[in-house]
Amino acid sequence: MKFTKATNYALHTMLMLVAASPVKPVGVQQLAESQGVSPTYLSKILTRLVKAGMIESISGANGGYRLSRNKDDITFLDIIHAIEGTASMFECGFVHSDECLIQAVMKEAEEKMESHLRETKLADLAQKQLKGLR
Repeated sequence: MKFTKATNYALHTMLMLVAASPVKPVGVQQLAESQGVSPTYLSKILTRLVKAGMIESISGANGGYRLSRNKDDITFLDIIHAIEGTASMFECGFVHSDECLIQAVMKEAEEKMESHLRETKLADLAQKQLKGLR
């Protein structure tokens, strides 16, 4: 199983925004440079995060992006769903009269992973990162 690079950039960008000032927006150029990605590509990812209601875009010379939700409420799963969508990772391609046993195993595994990602808050990770810098 593999998530897209967009999810990787989204998670790192959101971690930066959680650690940033809640008042002063962070510019797309700064966010892009810190990850070695083009601002144009990152802007597309940021648009998805705006649509998901996690961040807001501030226009103007001192504009950029900042969180629009409480940082303590943002989970890994929220970000992944904003980028990847919410469709199941595995769909059985066969028609069965009963529920497919393989589909059941895959669904259970996905539910466990989603539960872990739902419980993992970005703010907790930012706190760990901050403690590591001291």
